[in-house]
Amino acid sequence: MEINSNGQKTMELLELKNITKMYGPLAALKDITLNVSRGEHLAIMGPSGSGKTTLMNIIGAMDKPTTGEVILEGNDISRESEAALNVIRRDKIGLIFQQFHLVTYLSALENVMVAQYYHSMPDEEEALAALSRVGLAERAKHRPAQLSGGEQQRVCIARALINYPSLILADEPTGNLDEANERLVMDIFKRLHAEGTTIIVVTHDPEVAEEAQRTVVLEHGKVARIEER
Repeated sequence: MEINSNGQKTMELLELKNITKMYGPLAALKDITLNVSRGEHLAIMGPSGSGKTTLMNIIGAMDKPTTGEVILEGNDISRESEAALNVIRRDKIGLIFQQFHLVTYLSALENVMVAQYYHSMPDEEEALAALSRVGLAERAKHRPAQLSGGEQQRVCIARALINYPSLILADEPTGNLDEANERLVMDIFKRLHAEGTTIIVVTHDPEVAEEAQRTVVLEHGKVARIEER
């Protein structure tokens, strides 16, 4: 149970309350209400144009809803300034993208340490430990071009973990991977979830979604159904 800055109790890590997102006359999201418990593994699915990316951007503090509230750890972040959202992304949300966004001229270790730099002070030993968690300690000095796609994605996971975020948010994390590397990444997510990490995965892959405790299916900007396992 969490206590927010107003002294209120909350059982949820994340609460979306009546979220609508308008782009001119187009409603990308329509009255989305969703709660995510601390330690939950949630998948978000839906066809192209269903609102998955928009919802991910709002959850990840990369965009704001037109109306509604985004409550993260008991505090409404939906009306925060851009500067405040930068801090929230840095401190509370670990982002993993389909495109790896690694700095090409830095080693795997240095790419992880970049995330530390924006949070506190780079710590090589801690960054190496993060790479060890994803099985890449021996590849720490390699640059992205010297790593396979699966290895690059695991560097991204280590980078997302390094600042101990409240939430891991992954956008199509296996979209560019072959079957073997997809399995490696999903095994890492399974282990992180077993350790108590809260994970939200946006995916088009039913096999990836099957690993989650719940799957939220979007259609036309609305929650069409929620599948529980």
